[in-house]
Amino acid sequence: MKFIDEAVIEAHAGKGGAGASHFRREKFVPYGGPDGGNGGNGGSVVLVADENVQTLLDFRYQPLWRAKNGTPGAGQQKDGASADDLLIPVPVGTQVYSHSTEDNEGDLIADLDHSGRQVILLKGGRGGKGNAFFKSATKQAPTHAQKGEPGGHGKFKLSLKLVADVGLVGFPNAGKSTLIARISAAKPKIADYPFTTLTPNLGVVKMREHGSLVVADIPGLIEGAHSGRGLGTQFLKHIERACVLAHLIDAIEPGGAGSELNAWQAYQAIRTELENFSQLLRAKKQLVVITKIDALPDPDLLNSVLAPFKEHNLPVLAISSVSGANLDQLIDQLWALAHT
Repeated sequence: MKFIDEAVIEAHAGKGGAGASHFRREKFVPYGGPDGGNGGNGGSVVLVADENVQTLLDFRYQPLWRAKNGTPGAGQQKDGASADDLLIPVPVGTQVYSHSTEDNEGDLIADLDHSGRQVILLKGGRGGKGNAFFKSATKQAPTHAQKGEPGGHGKFKLSLKLVADVGLVGFPNAGKSTLIARISAAKPKIADYPFTTLTPNLGVVKMREHGSLVVADIPGLIEGAHSGRGLGTQFLKHIERACVLAHLIDAIEPGGAGSELNAWQAYQAIRTELENFSQLLRAKKQLVVITKIDALPDPDLLNSVLAPFKEHNLPVLAISSVSGANLDQLIDQLWALAHT
């Protein structure tokens, strides 16, 4: 399934049904009174966060949504039926904005960040009153009835931000996809060339005692990502909700293939990109994860890789997703950081 995290939709709530203007016509009842029923209400347009929906792809192919109209009233004080609300499932983490224009960037209307959370996007029109409603002691035979009110309509922007406990960040080929495939049931594409991951991946890690941990893997970053280089800002927003950032750094090529950055410099470069993109990321809890230690030609080199992080009192852990070294410890540390 293609991953789409933004879409613009046009929605129309249902119109209310018209009230009826009607009088009783019965044999032997010479003065039959007004008995026109009320119209039914139009259906509202409601967005519902659904954990079974993973992408906004459907909205690219179906940008127009219409709720049904209420039915009109009838004689014998029969009220028209109200239309059902149009319930539209969206991925958990969808933010709803008023549609932006050149002069207006759009306001946040709702943030559907929990499964089952919903928002009434547009209210259905109220049904009109029939002429029986207007009967009174001074007005025995009203002839007028109300028309149904129109439903709301408008354009809206949907923007998806993944909801995860942990966000994996790092240069291309730092081992993010391999790690998430090893510790969860996620099946990301894994290969030995840059930008293997082209879309975010979510993995659910089953904990031994505590339930589960949701981990998000976003495409690899490069210097200048915050200003649009590489995959740029397209997917950085997906880690803004994460409680913890795990900085993955390749023990062999910390800055990626052909780079001369050491592990500490690679961490600083990625940290700068994140902070330049959003100040929300500055305050995130973090864990530095040195990957691929099984491939180190000299195990003693690991101490020199870890040294600057320890000197700066940063939490750091060395792992191997291939051999499984320290993966249980990694999961436990991520859980502790995400839930404290």
